[in-house]
Amino acid sequence: MAGYRLETTLKDFVRERVVESYRSLRGAPPTLWFNIRLNDNPQFGDYSANLAMLEAKAQGLVPRTLAQDIADEFVRRAGSEGLRAEVAGPGFINVFLSPERVQDSLRALLQAGEGYGTWELGAGRRLQVEFVSSNPTGPLTVGHGRQAVLGDVLASLSARLGYAVEREYYFNDEGRQVDLLAESLWIRYRELFGETREIPEGGYQGEYLKDIAAAVRASVGDGFAEFDESARTTFRHEAVSRISEGIRIDLETLGIRFDQYFSEGTLHRDGKVAEALAALRRVDAAYDKDGAAWLRAEHVPGGKDSVLVRSDGRPTYLLVDIAYHINKKERGFARVIDVQGADHVVEQACMKAALAALGFPPDFLGYAVHQFVSLKEKGETQRMSTRAGRFITLRDLVAEIGPDIVRYFMISRKPEAHLEFDLDLAKSQSLDNPATYIQYAHTRIASLFRKAGALGDGLAAADLAPLRSPDDLALIKKLDLFPEIVRAAGEGFAPHLLSEYALDVARFFHGYYDRNRVLGEADDVARARLALLRGVQLVLGQSLGIFGMSAPEEM
Repeated sequence: MAGYRLETTLKDFVRERVVESYRSLRGAPPTLWFNIRLNDNPQFGDYSANLAMLEAKAQGLVPRTLAQDIADEFVRRAGSEGLRAEVAGPGFINVFLSPERVQDSLRALLQAGEGYGTWELGAGRRLQVEFVSSNPTGPLTVGHGRQAVLGDVLASLSARLGYAVEREYYFNDEGRQVDLLAESLWIRYRELFGETREIPEGGYQGEYLKDIAAAVRASVGDGFAEFDESARTTFRHEAVSRISEGIRIDLETLGIRFDQYFSEGTLHRDGKVAEALAALRRVDAAYDKDGAAWLRAEHVPGGKDSVLVRSDGRPTYLLVDIAYHINKKERGFARVIDVQGADHVVEQACMKAALAALGFPPDFLGYAVHQFVSLKEKGETQRMSTRAGRFITLRDLVAEIGPDIVRYFMISRKPEAHLEFDLDLAKSQSLDNPATYIQYAHTRIASLFRKAGALGDGLAAADLAPLRSPDDLALIKKLDLFPEIVRAAGEGFAPHLLSEYALDVARFFHGYYDRNRVLGEADDVARARLALLRGVQLVLGQSLGIFGMSAPEEM
Protein backbone atom coordinates (compact mmCIF):
# COMPACT_ATOMS: atom_id res chain seq x y z
CA MET A 1 0.00 0.00 0.00
CA ALA A 2 2.61 2.48 -1.11
CA GLY A 3 1.83 6.01 -0.03
CA TYR A 4 -0.06 5.28 3.19
CA ARG A 5 1.18 7.45 6.01
CA LEU A 6 0.64 5.04 8.86
CA GLU A 7 1.32 1.39 9.55
CA THR A 8 0.17 -0.97 6.84
CA THR A 9 -3.28 -2.46 7.24
CA LEU A 10 -3.78 -6.06 8.29
CA LYS A 11 -4.56 -7.08 4.71
CA ASP A 12 -1.30 -5.60 3.51
CA PHE A 13 0.61 -7.13 6.39
CA VAL A 14 -0.71 -10.51 5.23
CA ARG A 15 0.15 -9.72 1.61
CA GLU A 16 3.71 -8.78 2.50
CA ARG A 17 4.22 -11.96 4.52
CA VAL A 18 2.78 -14.17 1.76
CA VAL A 19 4.97 -12.46 -0.84
CA GLU A 20 8.05 -12.89 1.38
CA SER A 21 7.26 -16.57 1.79
CA TYR A 22 6.79 -17.05 -1.95
CA ARG A 23 10.02 -15.17 -2.72
CA SER A 24 11.96 -17.26 -0.20
CA LEU A 25 10.52 -20.43 -1.69
CA ARG A 26 10.78 -19.63 -5.40
CA GLY A 27 13.73 -17.24 -5.49
CA ALA A 28 11.71 -14.45 -7.13
CA PRO A 29 8.60 -12.36 -6.31
CA PRO A 30 5.18 -13.35 -7.65
CA THR A 31 4.58 -12.52 -11.30
CA LEU A 32 0.86 -11.81 -10.86
CA TRP A 33 -1.26 -9.57 -8.62
CA PHE A 34 -3.33 -11.64 -6.22
CA ASN A 35 -6.25 -11.00 -3.90
CA ILE A 36 -6.29 -10.91 -0.13
CA ARG A 37 -9.83 -11.41 1.16
CA LEU A 38 -11.14 -10.82 4.66
CA ASN A 39 -12.89 -14.01 5.70
CA ASP A 40 -16.36 -13.78 7.17
CA ASN A 41 -15.81 -16.89 9.30
CA PRO A 42 -12.61 -16.79 11.39
CA GLN A 43 -12.74 -20.59 11.57
CA PHE A 44 -11.22 -20.48 8.09
CA GLY A 45 -8.60 -17.90 8.99
CA ASP A 46 -8.63 -14.15 9.16
CA TYR A 47 -7.62 -13.67 5.52
CA SER A 48 -7.35 -15.81 2.39
CA ALA A 49 -4.88 -15.43 -0.49
CA ASN A 50 -5.35 -16.89 -3.99
CA LEU A 51 -1.67 -16.49 -4.94
CA ALA A 52 -0.93 -20.22 -5.34
CA MET A 53 -3.77 -20.83 -7.79
CA LEU A 54 -2.71 -17.94 -10.04
CA GLU A 55 1.00 -18.69 -9.99
CA ALA A 56 0.52 -22.46 -10.38
CA LYS A 57 -1.56 -21.95 -13.50
CA ALA A 58 0.99 -19.56 -14.99
CA GLN A 59 3.92 -21.86 -14.22
CA GLY A 60 2.37 -25.30 -14.80
CA LEU A 61 2.43 -26.33 -11.12
CA VAL A 62 -0.10 -28.09 -8.91
CA PRO A 63 -2.02 -25.36 -7.02
CA ARG A 64 -2.51 -27.19 -3.71
CA THR A 65 1.10 -28.34 -3.66
CA LEU A 66 2.36 -24.80 -4.24
CA ALA A 67 -0.08 -23.47 -1.66
CA GLN A 68 1.12 -25.95 0.95
CA ASP A 69 4.76 -25.07 0.28
CA ILE A 70 3.97 -21.36 0.70
CA ALA A 71 1.98 -22.02 3.87
CA ASP A 72 4.81 -24.07 5.37
CA GLU A 73 7.32 -21.34 4.55
CA PHE A 74 4.95 -18.74 5.99
CA VAL A 75 4.79 -20.59 9.32
CA ARG A 76 8.53 -21.18 9.38
CA ARG A 77 9.27 -17.49 8.84
CA ALA A 78 6.65 -16.38 11.39
CA GLY A 79 8.57 -17.98 14.24
CA SER A 80 7.03 -17.05 17.56
CA GLU A 81 4.68 -14.34 16.23
CA GLY A 82 1.64 -16.55 16.62
CA LEU A 83 0.80 -16.58 12.90
CA ARG A 84 -0.55 -19.67 11.13
CA ALA A 85 -1.36 -20.62 7.56
CA GLU A 86 -3.44 -23.49 6.20
CA VAL A 87 -4.44 -24.63 2.72
CA ALA A 88 -8.10 -24.92 1.76
CA GLY A 89 -10.11 -25.86 -1.30
CA PRO A 90 -8.32 -25.76 -4.67
CA GLY A 91 -5.35 -23.86 -3.22
CA PHE A 92 -6.41 -20.95 -1.04
CA ILE A 93 -3.93 -19.97 1.65
CA ASN A 94 -5.82 -19.15 4.84
CA VAL A 95 -3.86 -16.98 7.26
CA PHE A 96 -4.58 -16.82 10.99
CA LEU A 97 -3.37 -13.75 12.88
CA SER A 98 -2.72 -13.55 16.59
CA PRO A 99 -5.09 -11.35 18.63
CA GLU A 100 -2.09 -9.16 19.45
CA ARG A 101 -1.44 -8.46 15.77
CA VAL A 102 -5.09 -7.54 15.21
CA GLN A 103 -5.01 -5.30 18.29
CA ASP A 104 -2.01 -3.49 16.79
CA SER A 105 -4.27 -2.30 13.98
CA LEU A 106 -6.67 -0.67 16.43
CA ARG A 107 -3.75 0.91 18.27
CA ALA A 108 -2.52 2.49 15.01
CA LEU A 109 -6.03 3.82 14.34
CA LEU A 110 -6.32 5.41 17.77
CA GLN A 111 -2.88 6.97 17.56
CA ALA A 112 -3.63 8.39 14.11
CA GLY A 113 -6.96 9.83 15.22
CA GLU A 114 -8.57 11.96 12.54
CA GLY A 115 -5.56 11.34 10.30
CA TYR A 116 -6.51 7.69 9.93
CA GLY A 117 -7.13 6.79 6.30
CA THR A 118 -5.12 9.65 4.80
CA TRP A 119 -2.60 9.08 2.03
CA GLU A 120 0.31 10.82 0.35
CA LEU A 121 -0.45 9.62 -3.16
CA GLY A 122 -1.11 13.15 -4.44
CA ALA A 123 2.09 14.50 -2.88
CA GLY A 124 0.47 17.93 -2.57
CA ARG A 125 -0.06 18.34 -6.31
CA ARG A 126 -2.89 20.64 -7.35
CA LEU A 127 -6.04 18.83 -8.44
CA GLN A 128 -9.18 20.52 -9.71
CA VAL A 129 -12.62 18.97 -9.49
CA GLU A 130 -15.05 20.70 -11.86
CA PHE A 131 -18.67 19.79 -11.28
CA VAL A 132 -22.29 20.85 -11.59
CA SER A 133 -21.42 23.51 -14.21
CA SER A 134 -25.09 23.67 -15.11
CA ASN A 135 -26.03 26.32 -17.66
CA PRO A 136 -27.54 29.25 -15.74
CA THR A 137 -30.88 28.72 -17.48
CA GLY A 138 -32.97 27.60 -14.53
CA PRO A 139 -32.95 26.40 -10.92
CA LEU A 140 -30.94 23.33 -10.02
CA THR A 141 -33.01 20.16 -10.13
CA VAL A 142 -32.85 16.90 -8.22
CA GLY A 143 -30.79 15.59 -11.14
CA HIS A 144 -28.21 18.33 -10.68
CA GLY A 145 -28.06 17.38 -7.01
CA ARG A 146 -26.49 14.02 -7.79
CA GLN A 147 -23.63 15.62 -9.68
CA ALA A 148 -23.23 18.29 -7.03
CA VAL A 149 -22.84 15.80 -4.18
CA LEU A 150 -20.77 13.38 -6.26
CA GLY A 151 -18.30 16.12 -7.20
CA ASP A 152 -18.06 17.49 -3.68
CA VAL A 153 -17.45 14.06 -2.14
CA LEU A 154 -14.86 13.19 -4.82
CA ALA A 155 -13.08 16.44 -3.96
CA SER A 156 -13.01 15.43 -0.29
CA LEU A 157 -11.75 11.96 -1.15
CA SER A 158 -9.02 13.44 -3.36
CA ALA A 159 -7.90 15.59 -0.46
CA ARG A 160 -7.67 12.44 1.68
CA LEU A 161 -5.41 10.97 -1.02
CA GLY A 162 -2.98 13.85 -0.57
CA TYR A 163 -3.91 16.30 -3.33
CA ALA A 164 -4.30 20.05 -2.94
CA VAL A 165 -7.90 20.19 -4.16
CA GLU A 166 -9.84 23.08 -5.66
CA ARG A 167 -13.53 22.97 -6.53
CA GLU A 168 -14.64 24.83 -9.65
CA TYR A 169 -17.98 25.66 -11.28
CA TYR A 170 -17.91 26.53 -15.00
CA PHE A 171 -20.73 28.86 -16.06
CA ASN A 172 -21.73 28.40 -19.69
CA ASP A 173 -22.91 32.00 -19.98
CA GLU A 174 -22.50 32.31 -23.76
CA GLY A 175 -24.16 30.77 -26.79
CA ARG A 176 -27.55 29.88 -28.23
CA GLN A 177 -29.09 28.50 -25.02
CA VAL A 178 -28.46 31.72 -23.14
CA ASP A 179 -29.99 33.68 -26.03
CA LEU A 180 -33.10 31.49 -25.85
CA LEU A 181 -33.24 32.03 -22.10
CA ALA A 182 -33.05 35.79 -22.57
CA GLU A 183 -35.88 35.76 -25.09
CA SER A 184 -38.00 33.45 -22.91
CA LEU A 185 -37.50 35.80 -19.96
CA TRP A 186 -38.41 38.82 -22.08
CA ILE A 187 -41.67 37.12 -23.14
CA ARG A 188 -42.54 36.51 -19.48
CA TYR A 189 -41.67 40.15 -18.84
CA ARG A 190 -44.07 41.30 -21.59
CA GLU A 191 -46.80 39.11 -20.06
CA LEU A 192 -46.74 41.54 -17.13
CA PHE A 193 -48.05 44.14 -19.60
CA GLY A 194 -50.90 41.94 -20.77
CA GLU A 195 -49.15 40.62 -23.88
CA THR A 196 -49.24 36.96 -24.94
CA ARG A 197 -46.41 35.57 -27.04
CA GLU A 198 -45.14 32.10 -27.91
CA ILE A 199 -42.00 30.86 -26.17
CA PRO A 200 -39.47 30.25 -28.97
CA GLU A 201 -38.72 26.69 -30.06
CA GLY A 202 -36.13 25.27 -27.69
CA GLY A 203 -36.88 28.02 -25.18
CA TYR A 204 -37.72 27.73 -21.48
CA GLN A 205 -41.28 27.23 -20.22
CA GLY A 206 -40.70 27.14 -16.48
CA GLU A 207 -42.84 29.11 -14.05
CA TYR A 208 -39.63 30.27 -12.36
CA LEU A 209 -39.15 32.79 -15.19
CA LYS A 210 -42.35 34.59 -14.17
CA ASP A 211 -40.88 35.36 -10.75
CA ILE A 212 -37.62 36.50 -12.32
CA ALA A 213 -39.52 38.65 -14.84
CA ALA A 214 -41.29 40.48 -12.02
CA ALA A 215 -37.96 41.16 -10.31
CA VAL A 216 -36.45 42.34 -13.62
CA ARG A 217 -39.32 44.73 -14.20
CA ALA A 218 -38.76 46.24 -10.78
CA SER A 219 -35.09 46.65 -11.70
CA VAL A 220 -35.15 47.88 -15.33
CA GLY A 221 -38.57 49.47 -15.56
CA ASP A 222 -41.30 49.31 -18.19
CA GLY A 223 -39.27 49.71 -21.40
CA PHE A 224 -38.09 47.02 -23.79
CA ALA A 225 -41.28 46.72 -25.82
CA GLU A 226 -39.32 44.91 -28.55
CA PHE A 227 -36.72 42.17 -28.31
CA ASP A 228 -33.98 44.18 -29.99
CA GLU A 229 -30.25 44.02 -29.33
CA SER A 230 -30.55 46.24 -26.27
CA ALA A 231 -33.24 43.96 -24.81
CA ARG A 232 -31.22 40.86 -25.66
CA THR A 233 -28.17 42.22 -23.82
CA THR A 234 -30.17 43.36 -20.80
CA PHE A 235 -32.22 40.21 -20.42
CA ARG A 236 -29.19 37.96 -20.92
CA HIS A 237 -27.44 39.76 -18.09
CA GLU A 238 -30.50 39.75 -15.81
CA ALA A 239 -31.28 36.09 -16.44
CA VAL A 240 -27.73 34.81 -16.02
CA SER A 241 -26.88 36.90 -12.95
CA ARG A 242 -30.13 36.15 -11.11
CA ILE A 243 -30.20 32.44 -11.88
CA SER A 244 -26.47 32.10 -11.13
CA GLU A 245 -26.97 33.67 -7.73
CA GLY A 246 -29.85 31.28 -7.06
CA ILE A 247 -27.60 28.36 -7.99
CA ARG A 248 -24.92 29.54 -5.57
CA ILE A 249 -27.47 29.78 -2.76
CA ASP A 250 -28.93 26.33 -3.52
CA LEU A 251 -25.49 24.73 -3.47
CA GLU A 252 -24.48 26.43 -0.24
CA THR A 253 -27.71 25.19 1.34
CA LEU A 254 -26.53 21.69 0.42
CA GLY A 255 -23.15 22.44 2.04
CA ILE A 256 -21.23 22.89 -1.23
CA ARG A 257 -18.90 25.81 -1.74
CA PHE A 258 -16.66 26.42 -4.71
CA ASP A 259 -13.19 27.90 -4.71
CA GLN A 260 -13.74 29.31 -8.19
CA TYR A 261 -16.64 30.23 -10.46
CA PHE A 262 -15.32 30.40 -14.02
CA SER A 263 -17.15 32.24 -16.80
CA GLU A 264 -17.11 30.86 -20.34
CA GLY A 265 -17.30 34.46 -21.54
CA THR A 266 -13.75 35.16 -20.37
CA LEU A 267 -12.39 32.56 -22.81
CA HIS A 268 -14.03 34.39 -25.71
CA ARG A 269 -13.05 37.87 -24.55
CA ASP A 270 -9.42 36.87 -23.91
CA GLY A 271 -9.00 35.20 -27.32
CA LYS A 272 -8.43 31.75 -25.77
CA VAL A 273 -10.88 29.99 -28.08
CA ALA A 274 -9.05 31.18 -31.20
CA GLU A 275 -5.72 30.26 -29.59
CA ALA A 276 -6.98 26.73 -28.93
CA LEU A 277 -7.92 26.24 -32.57
CA ALA A 278 -4.52 27.56 -33.68
CA ALA A 279 -2.78 25.16 -31.30
CA LEU A 280 -4.73 22.20 -32.71
CA ARG A 281 -3.85 23.25 -36.26
CA ARG A 282 -0.15 23.42 -35.41
CA VAL A 283 -0.15 19.72 -34.43
CA ASP A 284 -2.37 18.71 -37.36
CA ALA A 285 -5.23 17.78 -35.01
CA ALA A 286 -7.66 20.07 -36.86
CA TYR A 287 -8.61 20.25 -40.54
CA ASP A 288 -11.11 22.07 -42.77
CA LYS A 289 -14.08 20.47 -44.56
CA ASP A 290 -17.33 21.86 -45.95
CA GLY A 291 -16.46 25.34 -44.75
CA ALA A 292 -16.05 24.21 -41.12
CA ALA A 293 -13.08 23.33 -38.90
CA TRP A 294 -12.98 19.76 -37.61
CA LEU A 295 -11.14 17.86 -34.85
CA ARG A 296 -9.40 14.60 -35.71
CA ALA A 297 -10.71 12.11 -33.17
CA GLU A 298 -11.80 8.95 -34.98
CA HIS A 299 -8.58 7.19 -33.94
CA VAL A 300 -9.61 7.40 -30.26
CA PRO A 301 -11.93 4.67 -28.87
CA GLY A 302 -15.43 6.11 -28.71
CA GLY A 303 -14.43 9.29 -30.54
CA LYS A 304 -15.37 10.68 -33.90
CA ASP A 305 -14.20 13.61 -36.00
CA SER A 306 -16.24 16.55 -34.72
CA VAL A 307 -16.87 20.15 -35.72
CA LEU A 308 -14.86 22.78 -33.89
CA VAL A 309 -16.01 25.86 -35.81
CA ARG A 310 -19.27 25.87 -37.75
CA SER A 311 -19.49 27.09 -41.33
CA ASP A 312 -20.99 30.36 -40.04
CA GLY A 313 -17.88 30.97 -37.92
CA ARG A 314 -19.38 30.15 -34.53
CA PRO A 315 -17.24 27.90 -32.30
CA THR A 316 -18.83 24.73 -30.97
CA TYR A 317 -19.01 23.80 -27.31
CA LEU A 318 -16.22 21.29 -27.94
CA LEU A 319 -13.70 23.93 -29.05
CA VAL A 320 -14.60 26.19 -26.14
CA ASP A 321 -14.18 23.27 -23.75
CA ILE A 322 -10.76 22.48 -25.21
CA ALA A 323 -9.76 26.09 -24.62
CA TYR A 324 -11.06 25.80 -21.05
CA HIS A 325 -8.91 22.73 -20.35
CA ILE A 326 -5.84 24.39 -21.81
CA ASN A 327 -6.59 27.21 -19.38
CA LYS A 328 -6.75 24.73 -16.51
CA LYS A 329 -3.28 23.47 -17.28
CA GLU A 330 -1.98 27.02 -17.63
CA ARG A 331 -3.31 27.71 -14.13
CA GLY A 332 -1.03 24.98 -12.78
CA PHE A 333 -3.31 22.04 -12.16
CA ALA A 334 -1.50 18.71 -12.34
CA ARG A 335 -4.75 16.75 -12.59
CA VAL A 336 -8.37 17.55 -13.39
CA ILE A 337 -11.54 15.58 -12.64
CA ASP A 338 -14.64 16.52 -14.62
CA VAL A 339 -17.93 15.22 -13.24
CA GLN A 340 -20.37 14.75 -16.11
CA GLY A 341 -23.51 12.91 -17.12
CA ALA A 342 -23.41 9.74 -19.16
CA ASP A 343 -24.76 11.59 -22.22
CA HIS A 344 -21.36 13.19 -22.89
CA VAL A 345 -19.37 10.07 -23.75
CA VAL A 346 -18.49 11.07 -27.32
CA GLU A 347 -17.48 14.58 -26.27
CA GLN A 348 -15.25 13.10 -23.56
CA ALA A 349 -13.44 10.91 -26.10
CA CYS A 350 -12.96 13.92 -28.36
CA MET A 351 -11.59 16.00 -25.51
CA LYS A 352 -9.06 13.30 -24.64
CA ALA A 353 -8.02 13.10 -28.31
CA ALA A 354 -7.46 16.87 -28.42
CA LEU A 355 -5.45 16.98 -25.18
CA ALA A 356 -3.34 14.01 -26.27
CA ALA A 357 -2.55 15.76 -29.54
CA LEU A 358 -1.53 18.87 -27.59
CA GLY A 359 0.90 16.82 -25.47
CA PHE A 360 -1.03 16.72 -22.20
CA PRO A 361 -0.08 13.89 -19.80
CA PRO A 362 -2.42 10.90 -20.15
CA ASP A 363 -3.59 11.19 -16.55
CA PHE A 364 -4.24 14.95 -16.68
CA LEU A 365 -7.98 14.59 -17.26
CA GLY A 366 -10.29 12.03 -15.70
CA TYR A 367 -14.05 11.82 -16.09
CA ALA A 368 -16.35 10.81 -13.26
CA VAL A 369 -19.43 9.75 -15.20
CA HIS A 370 -22.85 9.37 -13.65
CA GLN A 371 -26.29 8.32 -14.76
CA PHE A 372 -29.43 10.28 -14.15
CA VAL A 373 -31.86 10.54 -11.25
CA SER A 374 -35.55 9.81 -11.01
CA LEU A 375 -37.64 10.60 -7.97
CA LYS A 376 -39.89 7.89 -6.58
CA GLU A 377 -42.74 8.69 -4.22
CA LYS A 378 -45.65 6.44 -3.16
CA GLY A 379 -44.49 3.84 -5.66
CA GLU A 380 -44.59 6.21 -8.64
CA THR A 381 -41.62 7.59 -10.57
CA GLN A 382 -41.78 11.25 -11.59
CA ARG A 383 -40.47 12.39 -14.98
CA MET A 384 -38.55 15.65 -15.05
CA SER A 385 -37.57 18.14 -17.78
CA THR A 386 -35.95 21.51 -17.11
CA ARG A 387 -36.73 22.96 -20.52
CA ALA A 388 -40.38 21.96 -20.40
CA GLY A 389 -40.61 23.32 -16.86
CA ARG A 390 -41.45 19.95 -15.28
CA PHE A 391 -38.99 19.33 -12.49
CA ILE A 392 -38.51 19.28 -8.74
CA THR A 393 -35.93 21.76 -7.58
CA LEU A 394 -32.96 20.79 -5.49
CA ARG A 395 -33.91 23.63 -3.13
CA ASP A 396 -37.32 22.08 -2.43
CA LEU A 397 -35.83 18.63 -1.89
CA VAL A 398 -33.26 19.92 0.62
CA ALA A 399 -35.91 21.94 2.43
CA GLU A 400 -38.12 18.87 2.74
CA ILE A 401 -35.64 16.24 3.96
CA GLY A 402 -32.48 18.15 4.92
CA PRO A 403 -29.00 18.32 3.37
CA ASP A 404 -27.55 15.30 5.22
CA ILE A 405 -30.13 12.88 3.89
CA VAL A 406 -29.94 14.29 0.36
CA ARG A 407 -26.17 13.97 0.33
CA TYR A 408 -26.12 10.36 1.52
CA PHE A 409 -28.78 9.18 -0.91
CA MET A 410 -27.05 10.87 -3.84
CA ILE A 411 -23.86 8.83 -3.34
CA SER A 412 -25.42 5.62 -2.08
CA ARG A 413 -25.49 4.03 -5.53
CA LYS A 414 -22.75 3.40 -8.09
CA PRO A 415 -22.45 6.58 -10.22
CA GLU A 416 -22.69 4.65 -13.48
CA ALA A 417 -26.06 3.22 -12.42
CA HIS A 418 -29.38 5.01 -12.62
CA LEU A 419 -30.40 6.42 -9.23
CA GLU A 420 -34.01 6.08 -8.18
CA PHE A 421 -34.29 8.46 -5.25
CA ASP A 422 -36.78 6.93 -2.83
CA LEU A 423 -38.37 9.99 -1.29
CA ASP A 424 -40.51 8.01 1.15
CA LEU A 425 -37.44 6.25 2.59
CA ALA A 426 -35.45 9.48 2.64
CA LYS A 427 -38.19 11.23 4.64
CA SER A 428 -38.41 8.36 7.10
CA GLN A 429 -37.12 9.16 10.57
CA SER A 430 -36.76 5.47 11.41
CA LEU A 431 -33.57 3.45 11.42
CA ASP A 432 -34.64 1.98 8.07
CA ASN A 433 -33.19 5.17 6.65
CA PRO A 434 -29.49 4.31 6.08
CA ALA A 435 -28.27 7.88 6.59
CA THR A 436 -30.07 8.11 9.92
CA TYR A 437 -28.81 4.65 10.88
CA ILE A 438 -25.16 5.66 10.41
CA GLN A 439 -25.59 8.92 12.29
CA TYR A 440 -27.38 7.12 15.11
CA ALA A 441 -24.38 4.82 15.55
CA HIS A 442 -22.15 7.87 16.02
CA THR A 443 -24.65 9.39 18.43
CA ARG A 444 -24.97 6.18 20.44
CA ILE A 445 -21.21 6.03 20.96
CA ALA A 446 -21.09 9.70 21.95
CA SER A 447 -23.76 9.03 24.57
CA LEU A 448 -21.75 6.12 25.93
CA PHE A 449 -18.66 8.29 26.33
CA ARG A 450 -20.63 10.93 28.19
CA LYS A 451 -21.61 8.22 30.68
CA ALA A 452 -18.07 6.81 30.84
CA GLY A 453 -16.54 10.04 32.10
CA ALA A 454 -12.83 9.77 32.94
CA LEU A 455 -12.80 6.08 32.06
CA GLY A 456 -12.91 7.12 28.42
CA ASP A 457 -9.86 9.42 28.57
CA GLY A 458 -6.44 8.61 27.10
CA LEU A 459 -7.64 5.59 25.14
CA ALA A 460 -4.81 5.74 22.59
CA ALA A 461 -2.62 4.29 25.34
CA ALA A 462 -5.21 1.84 26.67
CA ASP A 463 -4.30 -1.82 27.19
CA LEU A 464 -6.09 -3.66 24.36
CA ALA A 465 -5.26 -7.17 25.60
CA PRO A 466 -8.86 -7.90 26.74
CA LEU A 467 -10.07 -7.57 23.12
CA ARG A 468 -9.78 -11.24 22.20
CA SER A 469 -13.30 -12.46 21.47
CA PRO A 470 -14.45 -13.15 17.88
CA ASP A 471 -16.74 -10.11 18.19
CA ASP A 472 -13.86 -7.83 19.24
CA LEU A 473 -11.48 -9.02 16.55
CA ALA A 474 -14.11 -8.98 13.78
CA LEU A 475 -14.95 -5.34 14.50
CA ILE A 476 -11.27 -4.33 14.54
CA LYS A 477 -10.73 -6.04 11.18
CA LYS A 478 -13.73 -4.16 9.79
CA LEU A 479 -12.25 -0.82 10.92
CA ASP A 480 -8.91 -1.84 9.41
CA LEU A 481 -10.52 -1.68 5.93
CA PHE A 482 -11.13 2.07 6.12
CA PRO A 483 -7.88 3.28 4.47
CA GLU A 484 -8.28 0.80 1.63
CA ILE A 485 -11.90 1.85 1.05
CA VAL A 486 -10.97 5.54 1.02
CA ARG A 487 -8.33 4.90 -1.60
CA ALA A 488 -10.57 2.73 -3.77
CA ALA A 489 -13.44 5.23 -3.56
CA GLY A 490 -11.19 8.16 -4.47
CA GLU A 491 -9.16 6.58 -7.24
CA GLY A 492 -12.15 4.78 -8.75
CA PHE A 493 -14.51 7.78 -8.56
CA ALA A 494 -16.74 5.47 -6.53
CA PRO A 495 -17.93 7.13 -3.30
CA HIS A 496 -20.68 4.53 -3.00
CA LEU A 497 -17.97 2.14 -1.78
CA LEU A 498 -17.49 4.33 1.28
CA SER A 499 -21.22 4.83 1.85
CA GLU A 500 -21.74 1.05 1.77
CA TYR A 501 -18.77 0.54 4.08
CA ALA A 502 -19.99 3.12 6.61
CA LEU A 503 -23.39 1.43 6.69
CA ASP A 504 -21.69 -1.93 7.20
CA VAL A 505 -19.60 -0.56 10.09
CA ALA A 506 -22.74 0.89 11.67
CA ARG A 507 -24.46 -2.50 11.44
CA PHE A 508 -21.41 -4.20 12.97
CA PHE A 509 -21.34 -1.70 15.79
CA HIS A 510 -25.03 -1.93 16.67
CA GLY A 511 -24.81 -5.73 16.79
CA TYR A 512 -21.62 -5.63 18.83
CA TYR A 513 -23.03 -3.16 21.34
CA ASP A 514 -26.22 -5.16 21.76
CA ARG A 515 -24.20 -8.31 22.54
CA ASN A 516 -21.33 -6.89 24.62
CA ARG A 517 -21.55 -4.86 27.80
CA VAL A 518 -19.07 -2.01 27.99
CA LEU A 519 -19.70 0.03 31.15
CA GLY A 520 -20.14 -2.08 34.25
CA GLU A 521 -17.36 -4.51 33.34
CA ALA A 522 -13.99 -4.50 35.11
CA ASP A 523 -12.10 -1.30 34.33
CA ASP A 524 -9.53 -2.99 32.09
CA VAL A 525 -12.25 -4.62 29.98
CA ALA A 526 -14.36 -1.46 29.91
CA ARG A 527 -11.43 0.70 28.77
CA ALA A 528 -10.43 -1.78 26.08
CA ARG A 529 -13.97 -1.86 24.72
CA LEU A 530 -14.25 1.90 24.95
CA ALA A 531 -11.05 2.10 22.90
CA LEU A 532 -12.62 -0.15 20.28
CA LEU A 533 -15.75 1.99 20.16
CA ARG A 534 -13.60 5.12 19.93
CA GLY A 535 -12.16 3.55 16.79
CA VAL A 536 -15.67 3.00 15.44
CA GLN A 537 -16.56 6.60 16.25
CA LEU A 538 -13.46 7.89 14.46
CA VAL A 539 -14.13 5.86 11.32
CA LEU A 540 -17.80 6.82 11.20
CA GLY A 541 -16.99 10.45 11.93
CA GLN A 542 -14.39 10.59 9.17
CA SER A 543 -16.78 8.90 6.73
CA LEU A 544 -19.58 11.32 7.53
CA GLY A 545 -17.14 14.19 7.13
CA ILE A 546 -16.15 12.99 3.66
CA PHE A 547 -19.85 12.73 2.77
CA GLY A 548 -20.33 16.31 3.94
CA MET A 549 -22.78 15.14 6.60
CA SER A 550 -22.92 16.05 10.26
CA ALA A 551 -21.65 13.59 12.88
CA PRO A 552 -24.16 14.32 15.65
CA GLU A 553 -23.46 13.85 19.33
CA GLU A 554 -27.19 13.78 20.10
CA MET A 555 -30.30 12.98 18.05
